[in-house]
Formats: sequence, C-alpha cells, structure tokens
Amino acid sequence: MSQAVDIELERDRELRVTYDDGVVATFPILSLRRSCPCAGCRGRREQSLDPYPADSVSAVEAELHGNWGIAIRWSDGHDTGIYAWEHLRRWWDAHLE
Repeated sequence: MSQAVDIELERDRELRVTYDDGVVATFPILSLRRSCPCAGCRGRREQSLDPYPADSVSAVEAELHGNWGIAIRWSDGHDTGIYAWEHLRRWWDAHLE
C-alpha cells in the first residue's frame, strides 16, 4: 500500500496527494465534496441524492488524521468526512483504467 508523502490543498481548486511510489493524484474540490465518505453523505448518495447539489464549494481548512487521511471543513459547514489516503488512491487508480 502506498503512503502519502506530500499533500497540497488549493482551497478553491483541488487536493494533490503525492504517494511514496511517485504517483501524484489530483482531486477537484467539488468532486471531493460530492464524494464525502461520511455516513450521512453516503446515505444520500445511496438514495441517488447529491450530498452537495450546489455548483461551487471551497475547503475552509483541512486537518491530517494520523498517517491515514485528511478531514476537510467545507464552505457549506460540513466537516464530518475523513478521506483515507488508501481510498483516495483506489479512486485515482480506478479513474485511470
């Protein structure tokens, strides 16, 4: 499993994660918000509802959670999702196939 070695957050644009194998994964901010891994947002997606139906959002702040992920507080006030590095890497790799 690859580990994140560098994290860059452009609050209105994207999250870039560099992994120890050299892969640089880039995630648009709106896509991250819409794919929030918290139970509430997952439940809304399972009901075919967009957890964040607006067209714009920004990251207000972010906090690392140990070596395994990052929590982002969004401009809409939401802050319960923690994005695991492993999950983000699988998401990135899946979009390359």
